[in-house]
Amino acid sequence: MTNWRDVIEQIDDYRFRIPKSFKEGMLVPGLIYSDTQMIEQIVSDNAYLQVANVACLPGIVKNSLAMPDIHFGYGFSIGGVAAFDPKAGGVISPGGVGYDINCGVRLLRTQLYKDEVAPKIKDIVALLASSVPSGVGSTGPISLSKQDMDKVLTKGSKWAVENGYGEKDDILHTEEKGAMEGADPDAVSKHAKERGARQLGTLGSGNHFLEVQVVEEIYDEKVAGEMGLFKDQITIMVHSGSRGLGHQVCSDYINVMRQAALKYKISLPDKQLCCAPINSPEGERYFSAMAAAANFGWCNRQLLMHWTRESFSKVMGASPAKLGISLIYDVCHNVAKMEEHNKKVLCVHRKGATRAFPGQPVLVPGDMGRYSYVMVGGEKAMAETWGSVCHGAGRQMSRSEATRKYSVGQLLSDLDKKGIVVRCASRKGLVEEAPGAYKDVREVVDIVHNSGLAKKVARMRPLGVVKG
Repeated sequence: MTNWRDVIEQIDDYRFRIPKSFKEGMLVPGLIYSDTQMIEQIVSDNAYLQVANVACLPGIVKNSLAMPDIHFGYGFSIGGVAAFDPKAGGVISPGGVGYDINCGVRLLRTQLYKDEVAPKIKDIVALLASSVPSGVGSTGPISLSKQDMDKVLTKGSKWAVENGYGEKDDILHTEEKGAMEGADPDAVSKHAKERGARQLGTLGSGNHFLEVQVVEEIYDEKVAGEMGLFKDQITIMVHSGSRGLGHQVCSDYINVMRQAALKYKISLPDKQLCCAPINSPEGERYFSAMAAAANFGWCNRQLLMHWTRESFSKVMGASPAKLGISLIYDVCHNVAKMEEHNKKVLCVHRKGATRAFPGQPVLVPGDMGRYSYVMVGGEKAMAETWGSVCHGAGRQMSRSEATRKYSVGQLLSDLDKKGIVVRCASRKGLVEEAPGAYKDVREVVDIVHNSGLAKKVARMRPLGVVKG
């Protein structure tokens, strides 16, 4: 196994540099946020090689970045961040966004305490599992016409609210107010729309989940108070994305970008990094399709939240308003966005990384057996990482490895001992998401906190989980 010290320079306790000399063609260094224990795993996973490959792409600015939850992905590592300057030939790459466009997290607060909910948690989880369709290829209660699909792709969360699925305040607490500008439904293929037409309002599979949590620890009383968080409070976390529509958009444009890379004579260290100049017809069209898929993702989570509110209301015997169920924030972690940094408009790719602008809530889910965190963005992230931090725990074990190592019976027994009620669409899916398949999110969050990129606000632990 490669000794990390042979290839990576340690800058300080939490920053590790891959020098430009590491690989021919690197235009900027790689910069990984980690600690000495986690960097060994990152090197053994070979994700650091993907960080170096991204550093070779035209127009990249400053550094090719990786968060501590980094693990091997398609082209870009998951946990990767990179900014490209359109005026310097900067590119946009589907691999830098990922297949699950606008996979993201939504956190709801309530005025309920643990003691009120714990006796009813089995009923709540059962109703959530029956009210919210989940699993591979799952279909929801909404079937979109062509006209409605185009409205969803343009309006995002606003379409859901306008059709009675939520409140106007929900929009105000959603990144981009639930809709990216520049979306063009015509840039989304017919097949992608067909895949999405019956999947709006579905959880999906894999690591997607609905989780009923209790606030276990408050680290910053002032910021927690501003977010409406308090100890022993019940919160609800929703994690899902753009479903089959987003996946198809990525697939469609990977094929487009392979041809574009040849057309524009872009030298690729890895074919999975296929891309096009941001300002090219291919780059602009992909951005428009990606934005449309992102809007589908925001609308999807808005619907999931609406049905979650209704489920809580039925079990607890009071309206969502009386229960105080309201949105703290919704933030995505698979997207490319045009943002102004240092007086330049750059295309910032965040793949398995979360926007963390100053004062913004940062939502970091863990695995279903441990805990999740709320953080708040800071100025240092703006200076060093284009306002970006980690998006979760990050896998440390493949899905196939997890299925070999863990059994359903033992996993459910372990979770039951912790007082965690779980429902999953499939036994295989449950085992793939075993807590041991993930890094300890506490370690990931501590690196981000100690490096000064974002501050810890609160920690929640799961009481009930619905897995995709």
